[in-house]
Amino acid sequence: MSTSGGATHGGTILLVEDEEDIAALVRTYLERDGFRVVWAARGVEGLLVLEREDVRLAILDLQLPDADGFDLCRAIRDHSRLPIVIMTARDEEIDRITGLELGADDYVTKPFSPRELVARVRAVLRRSDPDAGDDDVIAAGDVLLEHGGRTVTVAGCAVELTSKEFDLLAFLLSHPGLVMSRERLLDRVWGLEFPGGTRTVDVHVAQLRKKLDRPALIRTVRGAGYKSVVS
Repeated sequence: MSTSGGATHGGTILLVEDEEDIAALVRTYLERDGFRVVWAARGVEGLLVLEREDVRLAILDLQLPDADGFDLCRAIRDHSRLPIVIMTARDEEIDRITGLELGADDYVTKPFSPRELVARVRAVLRRSDPDAGDDDVIAAGDVLLEHGGRTVTVAGCAVELTSKEFDLLAFLLSHPGLVMSRERLLDRVWGLEFPGGTRTVDVHVAQLRKKLDRPALIRTVRGAGYKSVVS
């Protein structure tokens, strides 16, 4: 187990990962973003860290030398609402579903972009603590979305969005890199009682692309839905 210093305005993150090179890469990027990282190579070490440290979020590998990551996730969730991000090479749909059903807040598959992982960590923290300071603002390149004032700017210029366009953009940017089906977007942005079909989502995405003039920000994943790409 090891800790790291440096700027820690983002709080402490527990990283449970047995591959040292991956742990070092993740820790480097999280530290650059202002987090303090406590690394544990085994599940039992991770649980000990949680007893001693004030941890804001845990990142868990599923394949550990001494434990199954699902069991570790379950053990944490049984006693805490600590935000959890699963990070693993197991990319089967059943694994993702199991992890989310056990209470994980996000699921990242290897190989992954370290910058995307940091963005997902930020997004999970924002959802778990919506009143946490500057997390009220989401930055995606030169696109800035402010939840409090419900404003969006591109390269410093205000962009007028409808209420649903704003809600759709906010939801996509809050889950960077995660593919969202049209059905899920319809549910989360419009609600289960909305009488329209998924074509509504396509129309609003098209409008967002036109108004933001940032075509790479929201990508179509053929046969699956949409995802935001935060660089």
